[in-house]
Amino acid sequence: MSNSDGSSSGEPGDKMRERGTTSRAKLGVYLRTDRRVVAATPLVVIFVAIVAIGVLAPTPLRDAVASSDPVETLAQGLLTAIVTGVTLVVSINQLVLSRELGPLGDQRERMEGSIRFRDDVADLLDVPVSPPEPSAFMRALAESIAARARAVGETVSPDGDGDGDTDGRPSTDDVNARVHEFATEVAENADDVAARLDGKQFGTFEVLSAALDLNYSWKIYQATRLRRASDDLSSETEAALDDLRDALELFGPAREHVKTLYFRWELVDLSRAMFYTAVPALVASIAAILFLDNPGSVAGATFGISNLLLVVAFVTAVSLSPFTVLAAYVLRIATVAKRTLSIGPFVLRSETRDENLDWES
Repeated sequence: MSNSDGSSSGEPGDKMRERGTTSRAKLGVYLRTDRRVVAATPLVVIFVAIVAIGVLAPTPLRDAVASSDPVETLAQGLLTAIVTGVTLVVSINQLVLSRELGPLGDQRERMEGSIRFRDDVADLLDVPVSPPEPSAFMRALAESIAARARAVGETVSPDGDGDGDTDGRPSTDDVNARVHEFATEVAENADDVAARLDGKQFGTFEVLSAALDLNYSWKIYQATRLRRASDDLSSETEAALDDLRDALELFGPAREHVKTLYFRWELVDLSRAMFYTAVPALVASIAAILFLDNPGSVAGATFGISNLLLVVAFVTAVSLSPFTVLAAYVLRIATVAKRTLSIGPFVLRSETRDENLDWES
């Protein structure tokens, strides 16, 4: 069966960072680091790099400005790029809002679908109505999965000799032990996810991050495989596995819905952030075109570095800020999207090998 880290048997781990080969540090930058830090870091690198190159260049920037117009040419290119970026922001807003706009019939169909799904979850949880907040909703589902997994474990014995029958099939004790191991792992994973969702506010990445760490698709596959792999399971165990699979199958679309809402939330935040950074970027680029057209525009030096070089590096970094903001947000959205391309019991990562899983044959 699967291990918590998914490493010893070739099966995918429970946590998203354990599925795939991306390092934890890189995944942390992609997903967990504050987007403001991710956007600001390249700007600092650009500023330092321009200053370093300007100091090491054989021809000082002030002499280059005296003989040609490199600063004005650079600022004009940045100004054009900023205007294009603002246009992109408008396109993103249209993309986000297009899902919210539509005829009355479509809106009613969306409403009815949402209500039907919430009623199904309420029936699963055996409550009058399912929680309204996304974090509480996902937590309730995770707690239900954990409870049903424990119910599966209670129907079988945890002890198994690991020896198969003479025909190569696993013995009844071995099957029961595998079912118990699977149930224990699912319960632990779901309990961890439920604890992380407790009290979290939607709009932060923590809600989606916790939900992504319940590998429901693989667990649906495991539950189905255990259910059909042996004729020796008791009817009580089979029913408990079916109940667990029902809960996992509802967790899938619930998580995808929360992911969709989070993406739209992030795109709105991205639009705002790009607008807030576009204004100072435009001011910096326009000011450079108007006032940095001769060597005497900025006199003096600081710590032996020409103030003109420092100003040009600063203007360049500020002008590029909308694009680093765009990159920071898109990086997170694209990473989550790539790791959740499939809904249901599909495993897209090649490190999970069939030969490591074929225990029932």
